[in-house]
Amino acid sequence: MSGVLNLVSVGPGYEDLIVPRAIAALKDSDVIVAYELYLRWIAPHIEGKQIFSPPLTQERERAQLAIEHARNGARVSLISSGDIGIYAMAALAYEEMREDDTYTVNLVPGVTSANACASLLGSPLSHDFATLSLSDLLCPWEWIEHRARHIAQADLACVMYNVQSASRQEGVYRVLQLMLESKAPGTLCGVVRNAYRPGQQVDIYRLDELPGLKFDMLTTIVVGNRFTAKKRGQIFTPRGYNDWAQPEGPLAVKAAQQEDQLPGNAVWVFSGTSDGNALAADLAAANIGPVVVSAASDHGGEIARQDCPGVAIWSGRQGVEARRRVLNAKGARVLLDATHPYARNMSEQLMALSKELGIPYLRFERPSEYAPHDGEACASIEEAAARAVATGQRIFLATGSKDLATFMQTAGAADKQWFVRQTAEPELIERALALGIPRERICAMQGPFSAEFNTALWRDWGIDCVVTKDSGGAGGYQAKVQAAKALGIPLLVVARPQLAYPAMVANVADVVDALHALKPGPAAA
Repeated sequence: MSGVLNLVSVGPGYEDLIVPRAIAALKDSDVIVAYELYLRWIAPHIEGKQIFSPPLTQERERAQLAIEHARNGARVSLISSGDIGIYAMAALAYEEMREDDTYTVNLVPGVTSANACASLLGSPLSHDFATLSLSDLLCPWEWIEHRARHIAQADLACVMYNVQSASRQEGVYRVLQLMLESKAPGTLCGVVRNAYRPGQQVDIYRLDELPGLKFDMLTTIVVGNRFTAKKRGQIFTPRGYNDWAQPEGPLAVKAAQQEDQLPGNAVWVFSGTSDGNALAADLAAANIGPVVVSAASDHGGEIARQDCPGVAIWSGRQGVEARRRVLNAKGARVLLDATHPYARNMSEQLMALSKELGIPYLRFERPSEYAPHDGEACASIEEAAARAVATGQRIFLATGSKDLATFMQTAGAADKQWFVRQTAEPELIERALALGIPRERICAMQGPFSAEFNTALWRDWGIDCVVTKDSGGAGGYQAKVQAAKALGIPLLVVARPQLAYPAMVANVADVVDALHALKPGPAAA
């Protein structure tokens, strides 16, 4: 009698997500081969059958065992969670088959991890998307990075499998960095743990918040594309029936008109800080030629228009594709990186664009003002979060909105009371609320702030620990130091990221000298 090999998918874990055909195959089988965990999901359908359950690490042995019984004439079901044909056991079974095998093979599809997680988040995979396993047991790590880079450059939505394990801690952060090089920092993403299983967790973050989180092998990450939006607490990606060239209607038209008005052969100042804007204004007054200020938000663009009279402004949430296109089209003369000292991802992206497009790069950065007697230095946001939890009970974060998730996810954070100060942009306030910061503990104001203001605010809120960054004079650093000392509050200072900038300038004179010495950028189109 010819045997049967059923390659059976049993979905994410709940019986009501196992397809009827899979249940029929189980009932029709004599032999069941599965990892022990899966047996719990299918127990009602395999009573009285011969069961084999080699441990988790013995996938190939499971496939060989199932094939051996099928060759001997048995009706066998080899079980896998999710869909057995996607990152699962089916491929191993086909590798072990012989061309002269005579048993029948039936592959029964199932609900994949990507499908299951997407359904819990809303509808983030409604247009083109990719899946990417981060396990270098399946292929070399350089291949994973290569694929991640192209997924990001194509701005595909992406589902990441095998995100992080005890032996693979850093890979996911490298992939997220590659995503941030090409995708907008505000790209909406989902993090799902134990989809449709006990202990299920579903959270929505911005892409630039993910590097501050911890993951494991039970976690799946879903990264959206530039069109992914949020509605009613879930995320979705439009199917494509709208005008993709103008996804935001009048706003896209406004953006196109803004680009048309930008001058060619200009010094591009990537700003977003008051001292960056001041530098741009001084450059325009120095008659070095046209100057463009690039601001990361419309609010930043409005501030730049006030601070930089006579300077062209390019503002809004732009990704690397838009920057590459505009810099090429306008023949940028030089990229002057005056972004915030902690905007590491942006600086790395600008250095990469400089190298790719052959446009000279200069880094302008406000001087550090940190001194050892100011407070305790922390090498990273993660270290500062751990120290804050160990130090205070009512903790004030003067670190901006980007790193809130890191603090909220730190062990012991739930037992503390957190207070934050950030700009009054609705999406930032919404993010803080989503992370569990009560409305009454959010100070939504535009800085910098005086020492007197800080002192009054922290005293009234009963703050007993403050976390800040070495933001320099323009960031109101000394005012925070003075207020903390006046109140006797511990101050934790996050150190600046250390990057290998190819060239640095400290003032307008340095920029003018550099412009005379630098090789011109590409000619204007």
